[in-house]
This record gives sequence, C-alpha cells and structure tokens, in this order.
Amino acid sequence: MTQPAPIQALADAGVSVWLDDLSRERLRSGNLAEVIETKGIVGVTTNPSIFQAALAEGDAYDAQAAELAGSGADVDEAVFRMTTDDVREACDLFRPIYERTDGLDGRVSIEVDPRLARKTEETVAEAKKLAAAVDRPQVYIKIPATQEGLPAITAVIAEGISVNVTLIFSLERYRAVMNAYLEGLEQALAAGKDLSTIHSVASFFVSRVDSEIDSRLEAIGSKEALALRGKAAVANARLAYQAFEEVFATPRWQRLADEGANLQRPLWASTGVKNPDYPDTLYVTDLVAASTVNTMPENTLDAVIDHGEVTGDEVTGRYAEAQQVLDDLDGLGISYTDVTEQLEREGVEKFEQAWGELLEGVSAELAKAVTAR
Repeated sequence: MTQPAPIQALADAGVSVWLDDLSRERLRSGNLAEVIETKGIVGVTTNPSIFQAALAEGDAYDAQAAELAGSGADVDEAVFRMTTDDVREACDLFRPIYERTDGLDGRVSIEVDPRLARKTEETVAEAKKLAAAVDRPQVYIKIPATQEGLPAITAVIAEGISVNVTLIFSLERYRAVMNAYLEGLEQALAAGKDLSTIHSVASFFVSRVDSEIDSRLEAIGSKEALALRGKAAVANARLAYQAFEEVFATPRWQRLADEGANLQRPLWASTGVKNPDYPDTLYVTDLVAASTVNTMPENTLDAVIDHGEVTGDEVTGRYAEAQQVLDDLDGLGISYTDVTEQLEREGVEKFEQAWGELLEGVSAELAKAVTAR
C-alpha cells in the first residue's frame, strides 16, 4: 500500500490518521477496505450520531432487523447487536494493521449508550458488555469525560479493557482524564494484568470550540475580538498537548511504562472545519505532533490528501502563543470554563438525541418486519 503523500507525511510526523465514520454499507460494499488501501487510514471512530445516520440510510440493516424482530428482540437489544456486529466486522478488516503496529493502530471505537453519561456504575457494566460482545483485541470502548465518567474510565482500564475517552473540551478535565487512566493502570498492575495489552486515546474536541467562541467574539464585535476568530480551538489543543507531555514525563508514568504500559495518545476529534472562511485542513495541518491521532470525516480526509501541506510539528514550542490566545479571550470577558462546560453539556445532549433517533428508527424497522411476517 502506497499512502498519499500528505498522509505519509503525517505518519512520518507521528500522526495516525483515522476515519470518523462507519456503516454497514461501507463494510459490505468494500468501500472501507478501499479507503484503507487508497487513503491510508489506520483506524475508525464511531459515535451515536454516526450510527444513527448509517441506520437511517439505505437498506443494509433490513435483513438483520427482520431476523431480530423474528427472535423477539427489543429495540435496545437490536441496536446493541447491529452496532457491535458492524464494529466486529471492521475490527477484522483492520486486523493486519493492528498486528503490524503492535496494537497501536488498526483500532475501531464503539461508544457506551450516551444515556449513561452521568451514571458511573452503569457505564462500567455497559463497557464490559460491549467489549465482550465485540470480542476483538483492537476494540476501543468510548466513555465520555464527564465527571461521572472519570471513575468509570479508571474501572474499565483496571479490567484490562482499552478505552477511547471522548467529549474532552477543557484542559482541567483532560488532566483528570489522564489521571483516571494512570489510576486504572495502577489498579490493573496490582491485579496482575499485562499492561502492554491495555491501550487508550483521549479524544480532545476541536472545531466545536471555535464555533462557540467565534459566536461570542462576533457578539462583542470589536476589532480585537474579531481578530481572535478561528484561533481558540488550535490554541486549546496545543495546550492539551503540553499537558500530555508533562503528565507522561513524570516518575509516576515512568514506573508504569517500565511495566509495559502504553501512552494514552491525544486524539484530535471534531476536525471537520465548520466555518467556510477557514482552511478546510486547519485542524489537521495545524495540530501535527508526535504520538497523536487525528480522526477525520471523509471530506476532511480528502481535503488533506488533495491539498494538505504537512510541514512537521506545529504544536511543541508554540505553547506561549497558545496561552496568549486564551489570555486574550479572558481579557475580553469570554469565560473558558463557561464555554467548555457548555460544550460538554451540548455534546452529551447531541449524542443522547442521536441515540433517541437511532432507537426510533430501529423500532420502526422492527415493527415493519413484524407486520411483514
């Protein structure tokens, strides 16, 4: 496989490129295999919105819906079966990459039911159930970085299950996520588990930060405010990487690394540019750094392949510049805490809404299948 030049440049800089999309149609048509072969992706992420869109389009799930209806499955069981089947099949497709990279890539993520985002024990139970159902070593179980999600992350990691922590917006919460990971590893080690088999990524959301802060800057409307548009998200992510470097250079981490533990890599999520005035590769080319993942919708991936200019590390050494952006926002009265807390609330709500629509759609398919019998 020969990767497109910009994707190879990202790989050379230590960036793993994943696709932020999965559907049965992609799997069965051979499209996902083609994207792996021609566009150089080495992993896939999913979320409730992606699954909702996949099940709402076409007829790829009709046969399974009829089978599940015939067996008396309720809507929650049907959704669980459909989504875990897709993720298992994708895992099998990525298995060669998983083996070639010693488990670093070839990863496929599946999220716990977003209705459990504020429920610790239920999240842990669902994570175990998902991992057992997919039953593939490269699956990542996605757990949101809510306050209630933090102890769930620790507990699931302690069980030896690999985790993709999602919906991270603030630097403070990101540090808490890294601490939750280290605590989980420490518990796993104490229980005699092999740390080398446990992996994790921390999904730090990017574009939504600019969308929210830009709207506040435009409401202020001053020359100083408008000059800061499109700068907050990249600055926030760069400072997250600074925190990553600090935490994974501590004696606490080194003790775990000596036992075979893997880095929890930062993953840049929500990388599709929402403002057409900005370069459509902004959240890729401006966030190049070693030991990171960038998960992209396919239109962003195509833009990077077509005209992305990857010039190496764009993160380290730019921390003072990034901090100045946040300081300038604070000087204009834009509260970082207020923005990030709002984005977390909205993120959970959006996934809950998508899940509700998914349940409604599958419920209608089950009812239709029953009527047709």
